[in-house]
Amino acid sequence: MNSTLLWRYGPVLALLVGLRLVFWMGAFPNPDEAYYWLWGQHWDWSYFDHPPLHAWIQGIFAAGLGRSQFILRLPTLITTGLLVWLYRKICRQLYGKQATNALGLTVLLMLTSPLFFLFTAMAWHDHWLVLFGTAASYCLIQFLSRDRLDAYPWLYGAGALIGLAGLCKYVALFLGIGFLVVIATQRRWRSLFWQGHLYGAIGLALLMLAPVFWWNLQHDFYSFRFYLGRSVQAEPTIHWLGPIGFLLLSGMIMGPLHVWLTAKATQRGFTTRFGATYQRVAFVISSTSTLMLALLSFQAPVLYYWNILAYPLLLPLMVGGFLNPYRLYELRDRQLLNGTLTLGTVAAALLVIHYTILPLSALVSPTGDDDTRMLYGWQSVAEWVKREAAVFAEQPLLLTTDYRSASALAYVWGEPSVIALSGRIDQFDFWYDPAALAGRDAILVGDRWHPICPTHLAMFERTDAPTTLEVQRLGIDIKTYTLVRGYGFRAQGITVDPFSPNYPLAFTSDGETCAATAPS
Repeated sequence: MNSTLLWRYGPVLALLVGLRLVFWMGAFPNPDEAYYWLWGQHWDWSYFDHPPLHAWIQGIFAAGLGRSQFILRLPTLITTGLLVWLYRKICRQLYGKQATNALGLTVLLMLTSPLFFLFTAMAWHDHWLVLFGTAASYCLIQFLSRDRLDAYPWLYGAGALIGLAGLCKYVALFLGIGFLVVIATQRRWRSLFWQGHLYGAIGLALLMLAPVFWWNLQHDFYSFRFYLGRSVQAEPTIHWLGPIGFLLLSGMIMGPLHVWLTAKATQRGFTTRFGATYQRVAFVISSTSTLMLALLSFQAPVLYYWNILAYPLLLPLMVGGFLNPYRLYELRDRQLLNGTLTLGTVAAALLVIHYTILPLSALVSPTGDDDTRMLYGWQSVAEWVKREAAVFAEQPLLLTTDYRSASALAYVWGEPSVIALSGRIDQFDFWYDPAALAGRDAILVGDRWHPICPTHLAMFERTDAPTTLEVQRLGIDIKTYTLVRGYGFRAQGITVDPFSPNYPLAFTSDGETCAATAPS
């Protein structure tokens, strides 16, 4: 930003960057972050829950740099930097002399959107997805805004990058469909459907996804079936309020004022060929993805972050209304901008407090928001497990009742052999080796969310009485963990195959309810 705008909004940017650093260094890995880190310790072509790229990168970073929260989230720092670099190129082509101001405002809007503040800071698949999806969209825009003869490398670049996005998450499919809808919206572009280059780019994207197809071929298409099952119910039921809930939650997490700025951006146009193409592509992709997911929410639960690729191209368009085309050092609608930044900064600060100091939901209710509660107390749990494990003559198996707790325990111990015993099919079931587990003694950890059930205890020849550990922050109860020492794990017979409908824990798919009336 120029000196005037830097003086005015530099402190806000510094505060947001500081909050991001506090989050990076202070928040214990979210259970899913630890889960994906654990994938990186078990190299494979792909994985049950998601494609493999993020896990591969986590494995490389852990092997080369070790295990720490900074190393875990270091890739998010890299992708954020690359995304800002890409926005710099976009702002130069959209706004010319105002590019520096536009870039600064774009970064501020990105960091004050709760969705982007959180999902580009967590070591989930999404930060790679956003980078590759935005880069693929930029390549498509470059191709569509140029003459065909010298532009085809941009089309193939879009194909390769959307393939990389697909190696991050399956929701890249919605972006690919959005690309096809974009091409269909203009007569000149529709000629691509009769040319081999478009199908060559699609073929390149599919080739990038070869590891995913290979893993699914090896594992009876479990991953594809899992996502198809989430989208198509066996007994269809129409959820009439599904789209309303999806759209309202999406707007709130993206940022209410960000949504308003997007609506205002539809009223402005660009005179350059790149600008006009950019605006059309951004709004068509956003509308297509949002509409498809809203329609899907009639049929099945749709999570707001599935639509994350609908928004990255919109951020540079939102800032146009604040730029004064006649005076470089002045902004328009400063009150709206200040309100947007204030609201977003407060939201970012609350998120950091929620994830690093105390789950704010604990101030409202002693239960609920179990995902966030699981961030707290794992050092104490690890020390507790270590003391209990000292009873055994040999290192016992480390078992938990859910993939989240198994991942957190594996991360804090640095022990990739931890196993989850749950009725829910997860990646741990693909690592389950009954021959290696049979007859061994174990430590089994559960909690109120995923309790230790009588069925768990029956998987051992005998067990000791359970012990408990209370986790507190600032004197407030956060979570209670239960530990059982088990002897002679029965990994044969009906427990040999966690995919079998006769598996003892198959009575529940989420692990939150015991078959008996109460947990042990």
